[in-house]
Amino acid sequence: MNNMTPTYKLDSDELNSLYVKREDMIPYSFGGNKARKAALFFEDIEKGDYDYVVTYGSSHSNHCRVVANMAAASGRKCVIIGPSEVSDSTYNSYMMDLFGAELITVPVDKVSSTIDDKLSELRSAGHKPYFIIGGGHGNIGTRAYDQCYQEIRQFEKDNNIKFDYIFFASGTGTTQAGLVCGQLLNEDDRKIVGISIARKNPRGREVVLDSIREYLGKEPLSVSGKEITENDIQDKTIFIDDYTGDGYGANSAEIQDTIKESLVKYGMPLDSTYTGKAFLGMKKYIRQKGIADKNILFIHTGGTPLFFDDLNKMRR
Repeated sequence: MNNMTPTYKLDSDELNSLYVKREDMIPYSFGGNKARKAALFFEDIEKGDYDYVVTYGSSHSNHCRVVANMAAASGRKCVIIGPSEVSDSTYNSYMMDLFGAELITVPVDKVSSTIDDKLSELRSAGHKPYFIIGGGHGNIGTRAYDQCYQEIRQFEKDNNIKFDYIFFASGTGTTQAGLVCGQLLNEDDRKIVGISIARKNPRGREVVLDSIREYLGKEPLSVSGKEITENDIQDKTIFIDDYTGDGYGANSAEIQDTIKESLVKYGMPLDSTYTGKAFLGMKKYIRQKGIADKNILFIHTGGTPLFFDDLNKMRR
């Protein structure tokens, strides 16, 4: 899979030069950060004789859609365990069903035990399941966005530009962790700002920090003669929870206006769960911090099927 995604200038908005990296244009299953991560997970799966893929996520989950697609394409069975609290019908859930995934919904406090029970059931029946943590969490997911960071640096080199700020939707944490690890490993001076789509601080930021520490290893790494310290990790991890609204998947009139404006002005689809919330949060953050005369990159992390869910709601 060719994951190199286009980066281009949107406009000079909010007194800054605004660019976008279109991860939604990864050419597989509607793309997005989950497609980039899943590609690496399935590289790992191909190394073993796994016949089932088990993962966790809601009916809104881009991760579950892509994993179900890749499992079906590779001839493997897929089991998705999700919270009954967020189990409404969406285009993502339609596609999970189309790909033949077994969908199990349980109350959120039963998810962990249900995952354990299902894995035990499959192993007892002679199967070899591969478990992917919800959202593609873990070092493999982090590595995907360390690699993405290298693409960003290559774009800067090729176009003689430096991004002062990078914004994106921060959910399970590995997208942000990978970008921050890339920054630390290259000793770059910029601000990488994760806009939380659900989690609040301090928990949300701590999840990102844990992923960074796990990826870099317990011992300080030496990069160009400089050690990466805990202070470095803390300093580079900016996790903003001011724009989560009522939590995961919660919509608002402001988010809907942002989605409409992006589609009309840029021809770029956003959604209310991830990218619309993050794009709105970015604009508010820029205004509130008085950021001006900077080069700003927004990473569009995908979610096109969710855009169509929102479009249906806006038409009603």
